Amino acid sequence: MSFNMVIDRVMWPQKNDAIFEIAGKAKTAISEKGKENVIDATLGALYDDEGNLLCMKSAFDTLHNLPNEKIAAYAPLAGTEGFKDAVMKQLFAGYVPEGYVDVVATPGGSGAVRHSIVNYTNRGDSILVPDWYWTPYKTISEEAEIGVENFTMFNDKGGFNVESFKEHFEPLIEKQHRLVTILNTPAHNPTGYSISDDEWDEILAIYIKAAENKENKIIIAVDTAYIDFAGKTDERRKFFKKFSNLPENIFVTVCFSMSKGYTMYGMRSGAIVGISSNEDAIKQFHFAAMHGGRGNWSNGTRGAMETMDKIVHDEELFTAYKAELTEDKEMLQRRAKAFVEEADKIGLPTLPYKDGFFITLDHPNPVALQDELTKYDLFLVSLKKGVRFAICAVNEEKCRKAPAIIKKAMEALK
Repeated sequence: MSFNMVIDRVMWPQKNDAIFEIAGKAKTAISEKGKENVIDATLGALYDDEGNLLCMKSAFDTLHNLPNEKIAAYAPLAGTEGFKDAVMKQLFAGYVPEGYVDVVATPGGSGAVRHSIVNYTNRGDSILVPDWYWTPYKTISEEAEIGVENFTMFNDKGGFNVESFKEHFEPLIEKQHRLVTILNTPAHNPTGYSISDDEWDEILAIYIKAAENKENKIIIAVDTAYIDFAGKTDERRKFFKKFSNLPENIFVTVCFSMSKGYTMYGMRSGAIVGISSNEDAIKQFHFAAMHGGRGNWSNGTRGAMETMDKIVHDEELFTAYKAELTEDKEMLQRRAKAFVEEADKIGLPTLPYKDGFFITLDHPNPVALQDELTKYDLFLVSLKKGVRFAICAVNEEKCRKAPAIIKKAMEALK
């Protein structure tokens, strides 16, 4: 008989986080063989071409120039007013939906995902996410005794599988009468897919049809963690306007993160944005998020909030920041282009990629492929249905070399 000190509900498998474990192996290989001889495509953080963590000068110069008291002080539970206004300006970039909109600070986009799931789903019910998804969606749900159901993300043409989404959405909403769906777009983690405006119209038609039953409560959670690295300018943000004046029993949450756009991963700063045509729904959103935040992490990181506030509201600083962000985005796009071109050339199929930090490959035995690749000093992350290559962490030259190595490893496993 085993000895259990923790309660049964939190008796999870005793194993390390898979991503950080393989990342640790990559670091060991780098220390033994040199970073030039290793391809480390594990962690979802932006690295420069020399393999060093990229830290945006505009962001960290601003942070370091803040008075100590602006960094050290507690932040208001909902975030500073300047930060919340900055989130509105940067997130929507002119595409603010019509209706009631509110912002509450969270520790990174993860906190916003937590509120989206836990504040709107009853225990024992399920949320709906694609079959390719960021694993912590499940972790957060498990903590709250909430299930996760998957639909097939891609159709046979490489587009968003609206039919599969509908086939799973309709029975769930009929059963639960309350349903959170998480759509990670643009620049989806892990595939790099961005839902098109036309696909959004098809998806929204499904939501609106279900909303005809006033008993239904429909929550559209949009995880935009990688939005600042999507598209050429702001064209990937146009879909926000589609959330204008939706039926009042449809509620939209947008999960905003400073981690990627400001390279402030460890500062843990983000926000949840609520959008509704109903004022009472927004008031409920605000106080549920405040209470949930207070009960889980208290408040956010003041220094990060002050940094974003100062950058967005200072024209000269914001211009410098946007120029630096554009340069980093173009570097990422060159890496993606190199990987996809080489993969196409040698016949290595990838999942549809449009934007973002990752390119993913389908494979029936992802753990075996991940392990096989370590023999070639190439480290990536195994997922449930394939492997994820972090182009954000790998320079263009290595991105061009990697597909041939991956194909060779795949063939060795046949």
